[in-house]
Amino acid sequence: MREDRADCAKGGWRLAAWILPQSASADAAWLVLTRALRALGDGAVSILLVSYLQGIGFSAFEVGAIVTGTLLGSAALTLAVGLVPHGWHPLRLLKAAALLMVATGAGFAAARSFWLVFAVAVVGTLNPSAGDVSLFLPLEQTLLAETVKGADRTRIFAWYNVCATLTGAIGALLSAMPAMLARDYGWNRAGAQRLGFAGYALLGVAVLMGYLRMSPQAENTLAGGARTPLAHSRSIVIRLALLFSLDSFGGGFVVQSLLVLWLFRRFNLSPQAAAAVFFGAGLLAGFSQFVSAWIAERIGLINTMVFTHLPANLFLVLAGIMPTAPLAIMFLLLRMFLSQMDVPARQSYVMAVVPAVERAAAASVTNVPRSLATALSPLLAGAMLNRSSFGWPLVCGGVLKAAYDLMLLSQFSAVRPRAEN
Repeated sequence: MREDRADCAKGGWRLAAWILPQSASADAAWLVLTRALRALGDGAVSILLVSYLQGIGFSAFEVGAIVTGTLLGSAALTLAVGLVPHGWHPLRLLKAAALLMVATGAGFAAARSFWLVFAVAVVGTLNPSAGDVSLFLPLEQTLLAETVKGADRTRIFAWYNVCATLTGAIGALLSAMPAMLARDYGWNRAGAQRLGFAGYALLGVAVLMGYLRMSPQAENTLAGGARTPLAHSRSIVIRLALLFSLDSFGGGFVVQSLLVLWLFRRFNLSPQAAAAVFFGAGLLAGFSQFVSAWIAERIGLINTMVFTHLPANLFLVLAGIMPTAPLAIMFLLLRMFLSQMDVPARQSYVMAVVPAVERAAAASVTNVPRSLATALSPLLAGAMLNRSSFGWPLVCGGVLKAAYDLMLLSQFSAVRPRAEN
């Protein structure tokens, strides 16, 4: 399946062949591109969502419920694609997911009532978080792990996440455009913001085109997967999934949409200012991941995950207790500079500690907590913000995520990746 750098160049991927690991195939470049396109849409709608829902009359509690619905729906779909014995290849499921992304954008653009919006949120692909918590992620991870040699796995995951983080930051900046158009041209603000969801649907079309350009070999690799999911790695995957659940539950208090809501209520921040803040946060998070693989090569994957994540969670708590917007934003930006450095290391570690035929199931089971556990806390965070504008969600999230770091270090510091498989 793997092609060399010359093959990438022949396919029009000269730049990709230069920046991606030497063993990467052309399919790796397509997966990085589709991830970047999805992140562009996620970065925009995660901020646009709150302003739009409040603009059409939804309360903070209802916003929290819709965020919870998106995450619960993603969790169910993610678990199904990993563990239900459907026999479909990940690439075919990704094409179906891209069509669902198109339908989700159209549904949010058209829906008006709470229950209709909630239904679209549950069955759709909308992502209210700065990170990826959708069914796309485990499927793309499974294919991406097969596009490089084992020694390059952390590097390809770093590029996969860096490109997504940077385009997500651009999406956050673009989220201010509907409000600016409404102000400058006298448009109805909610009507202008619906154009953002239409743009999300168009990005779904572009993602589908990317999947259609992948090589015929990608259709056959890992087809059907293992007959019995997690037959050899059930214990370690379940232990990781439980810990990731704790991290995700804490992260659900501070998904990007809720951080925007907190900044609106606590400091009366404008949509344009929020867009600028999260654009900067995305840039910091993206650039920090460039060094993730370098650090992992020197101190190991688990140490990289823990020792970059702990200080980030301290900054999150400090942001929640700051009395002024500049101080709160400063600590949020410091947090974002460190908080995503663990992501490529975590993804590479999961792929490295299980057999190749069990990667799809392992990716699904370990990513479901990033949807399911995260889905439980936005409702609580919304209720907190309904009663007080103080940063209780940030404090709760930071403490829970720090506890995860310490438990991960204690339980997995001695568990090494398998030999190349």
